[in-house]
Amino acid sequence: MRLAIDYEVVDTAKAYKMYRAAIKFSNEKRLHYQLGRIYQNQSFLYMTTGNYQKSRASLDTAILNYQQSNHPRARRREASAYNDIANGLKVQNELQQSVQYYLKNISLLERIGSEKELVLSYCNLSSVFGDIQEYAKQKEYAQKALSTAKKIGTRQELFMAYFILANSYSVLGDNNSAKTNLDSASVYYIANSNIDMIFTYYLISAQVFSKLNQLDSAIYYLEKSYDVSEKNNYSYGKAESLIQLGAVSIQQKKYDSAERYLLNGMKNAKSIGYFNMLYESYKYLSDLYAVTGRYKQAYESFQKYTEFSDSLINMDSKKYATELEKKYESVKKDHQLELQRIELHRKNIINLMLILTAIILLIISLLSYRNIKIKQKLQQQRIIELETEKQLEATEAVLKGEEQERTRLAKDLHDGLGGMLSGIKYSFTTMKGNLVMTPENHQAFERSMDMLDSSIREMRRVAHNMMPEALIRFGLDTALNDFCNDINQSGALKVNYQSLGMENISIDSTVAITLYRIVQELINNVMKHAQARTAIVQVTKSNNILSVTVEDDGKGFDTGILKTNKGIGWASVQNRVEFLKAKLDIRSKAGEGTSVQIEVNI
Repeated sequence: MRLAIDYEVVDTAKAYKMYRAAIKFSNEKRLHYQLGRIYQNQSFLYMTTGNYQKSRASLDTAILNYQQSNHPRARRREASAYNDIANGLKVQNELQQSVQYYLKNISLLERIGSEKELVLSYCNLSSVFGDIQEYAKQKEYAQKALSTAKKIGTRQELFMAYFILANSYSVLGDNNSAKTNLDSASVYYIANSNIDMIFTYYLISAQVFSKLNQLDSAIYYLEKSYDVSEKNNYSYGKAESLIQLGAVSIQQKKYDSAERYLLNGMKNAKSIGYFNMLYESYKYLSDLYAVTGRYKQAYESFQKYTEFSDSLINMDSKKYATELEKKYESVKKDHQLELQRIELHRKNIINLMLILTAIILLIISLLSYRNIKIKQKLQQQRIIELETEKQLEATEAVLKGEEQERTRLAKDLHDGLGGMLSGIKYSFTTMKGNLVMTPENHQAFERSMDMLDSSIREMRRVAHNMMPEALIRFGLDTALNDFCNDINQSGALKVNYQSLGMENISIDSTVAITLYRIVQELINNVMKHAQARTAIVQVTKSNNILSVTVEDDGKGFDTGILKTNKGIGWASVQNRVEFLKAKLDIRSKAGEGTSVQIEVNI
């Protein structure tokens, strides 16, 4: 099987021969799990050559073998095969059926708790909903993908989820949000990702830059998508890249290049039956010929575009009729089975009544015992709640006292000590004009004045850290932005601040100060311990939920140590989170950085 996979990009005849040998051996040994793997891998070879019927047959056989296997990974592989069927249906423009198989895949993955594979499935389903113009669903599943990716914290899944979400924002016309998520994706870019992921990333990047009217960047990413497709003999990718290169070249008014790209792309699409691409290409060609004055060719291309439009509609109608027929046959069989079930039910009803009587007596006994236990549990729970309330009240008092003391000290420093130092400086400046000093004394006097200036600046910095003026006057969003800019200017760490939905919102001052202190402590921890080069601070508001995320690309750590070795800084963060009654999620692995997410109901 592995030899067949290696032959796929070198000699397809030898690849088919190796797959047949693998199938023969595994059939003789009744190796169902291995047979599933072989048939699933063989389906990719059929898919790349445009043989969709054989590809689907291979995947159906793979699923049957996975279902007969007790291998611990059989269910996961079965879900993967559903995903591959959905991908094939999408390529053939069978979008409704594609959605059904993606949902089958997701249902099975959710049942077995496979979050890593779920990210890919959510992304795939988001893309299909975009193809059928269900944009709300497209965005919903893209956000699910990003939420799941943040939970598991792996670079590949974060990379994919961010650029799929960028695509959904781009389709909705929110170009700024699309660019923001595309920038986040680039942070997690992995050069050796699978071909579908890299190709899709390049294609979406081109789409975003095209809508931002940055056409040279769009061309750059489309050329990269073509190169990776050419290198991996990915027919769909080559065709799509060439056609989109043609479309962007029309926008650039490079009509000769546009015609060459479109004709080559259509040639690739025709060879493997990508009708949806041909439909789109004839529309581009018609526009191209019209703008260059070749009206006869423009008319002929528009006719082809219309013919493809009609044929696609007819294909949909035929599919719908076939589906209705299948449903009718299914209902007829279900009716026959229902009659058999009713007969069997009548035979068993007397036995069931006897069993039910015994069960009812048992249930009454269990309910009585359960009620006693529930009362005991409720009493214990109430005791725990009272203890928690007391702890929260104590924490609230400490935090409020701390902030009041910070405010008082900041005011005393700024108004008291600051005023005194400024007065001393003024007195020294006045004194300087009335003194006759030697050159040595003059140099010592200037050094003292410089030290006095440094003391005034340091006093103001300390007062600002104790209670930032921007937080009181302009709110949390501006204060965090200023804090991140200050860190950037210091050169200690590059911090990228992002905020969504924070315009014109009012946040309780206690909540705002507490969240500011949390972010301040987390960024200080990054600078002290993480050995990171960059960090992201992201604040988003959706409905009544305010989400704060701090991520870094540092060395990471084992989160288990937080349970046994709590430093003062981390204890401060946890106390503030508990005070806000917020949700806290921390993800970190050695060499993969750290992500801390806090969600608070405002």
